[in-house]
Amino acid sequence: MDGFINVLKPTGLSSHDVIDIVRRIFKQKRVGHAGTLDPAAAGILPVALGRAARLVEYMEGADKSYRTELAFGYATDTGDVYGEVVESVPHPTLPSEEELRAVLTRFVGETWQRPPAYSAIKVGGQRAYDLARQGAAVEIASRTVTIHHLELVHVDWARRRILVDVDCAKGTYIRALCTDIGAALGLPATMRFLLRTRVGGFALADSHTLEELAEAGEGAVCAPDTALDLPCYELDPQRVKAFYSGLSTSERRLPLAEGFYRVYAEGVFLGIGRYDAAAQEMYPAKAFPPV
Repeated sequence: MDGFINVLKPTGLSSHDVIDIVRRIFKQKRVGHAGTLDPAAAGILPVALGRAARLVEYMEGADKSYRTELAFGYATDTGDVYGEVVESVPHPTLPSEEELRAVLTRFVGETWQRPPAYSAIKVGGQRAYDLARQGAAVEIASRTVTIHHLELVHVDWARRRILVDVDCAKGTYIRALCTDIGAALGLPATMRFLLRTRVGGFALADSHTLEELAEAGEGAVCAPDTALDLPCYELDPQRVKAFYSGLSTSERRLPLAEGFYRVYAEGVFLGIGRYDAAAQEMYPAKAFPPV
């Protein structure tokens, strides 16, 4: 069984826990996932079965969407409610809705962000969160991230919390975004809750809980190629054997953009190709021959 499943991960389980459960449900050894979610977070976790696990790397760059709740008045060392409080302000006063929206607007587009110390980024060959848990001082350099859309959904004035919807590119840390929003408002802030609502073309409305997966079985599995948010390229049928053999194909008919493509011949998915615009050549990147 080769394909992708749109899994709705619950809070309390790690992404690895979900993979173990999917292995048992589908009796598959080869299972992978794209876009790790922290145990405290819920939402979409794309899971690949069988040979589709070879295609996970082409989902890593997909845009993502989240709904998150920020609490103002305290900050933690992890950026969420599971860390130790490192700063607090009793009875903070939130600005008006207009001011909140104005501050959120500042983060839309390309912006600088310092990933949290408790993250999976490697520092000197070790995961940052491992170093942080050992009490080491972790310094992670700031980097640019892209936020496409940032919307204020709700304000809870009594509890000093807000709900925000975020559409962003790969590499954006929502915990760091929450901290930065608080800093822009002059208030310590912490991410209370995180729900991932989209990964590429995988939407929350089409996701399956683990209980639903057990009932749906193969009906929850979508074809490997349909899960990839990549443009399509139609290869000359006479070049199929060459593609499977790792040989490139000249392409001078179409003005293609540089990058990766889903490659087809007469409607059959062949795999992933990489187009070199300067050479005008389509190179096989990952062949996916029929079984």
